[in-house]
Amino acid sequence: MNEQLGCFETGIPIEIYGLSEKSVTITFGMAIDNGLLRLITDFNQLLLQNPFPGFITTVPAYTTLTVFFDPLSVMLSDLPGEVCFEKVSAYLNEIAQIKREKSKVIADKVAIPVCYGGNFGPDLSIVARTNNLTETEVINIHKAGEYTIFMIGFVPGFAYMGGMDTRLSTPRKEVPNAKIPAGSVGIAGNQTGIYPMETPGGWQVIGRTPLKMFDVTRSQPSLLKGGDLVTFKSVDIDEFNAYAEYEYESQHH
Repeated sequence: MNEQLGCFETGIPIEIYGLSEKSVTITFGMAIDNGLLRLITDFNQLLLQNPFPGFITTVPAYTTLTVFFDPLSVMLSDLPGEVCFEKVSAYLNEIAQIKREKSKVIADKVAIPVCYGGNFGPDLSIVARTNNLTETEVINIHKAGEYTIFMIGFVPGFAYMGGMDTRLSTPRKEVPNAKIPAGSVGIAGNQTGIYPMETPGGWQVIGRTPLKMFDVTRSQPSLLKGGDLVTFKSVDIDEFNAYAEYEYESQHH
């Protein structure tokens, strides 16, 4: 089942389809860019501020927003429609027409310290060779950029970042590693990202941050969120260890 929602400021038709009996997905477009990110963010904030009966949560992605709900609560509500999909779609279509100001939320700017190369960045040489660059050039290009968080996914706290210089574009590994250490900074295609915990992965690892990217004891477990702007700064091993020690002490006091 799918239905077309009204157009937003961009004039792009928005479509919704049933993902499961407990969720629907809204498709906002096909291109991955900052304009679409802002559109998804605006609508997500609008929905979070105006939830329908049975609403549970949302999961934003590059070009979509998935909405989860409790089917029983939706069916018992007075939303128009015969089935959950019709009821939720009708509500989403209704709030899509609400005239609202563009989001005034200012994105957080986060500087991430990274120790590049060596044991922390075993694939730095691969990225350099692939792009006919020196390892120093790779580091300088990577830390010179400002990156936008488009979505959090794969594992909790894993931030997918857009805006990487295309000179660093490198394919994923043909055979993924069984274990990528937490904090590893990697490149895959035209994206860069940070592994928040030890996990298998196929990104080319060029460095590591001592910051804890995901911690369930924090009020906001994920250090980064969609829409944040990220920069990287190069640190040496002594600075890395100092950051790591501070993180440890902060967690245990």
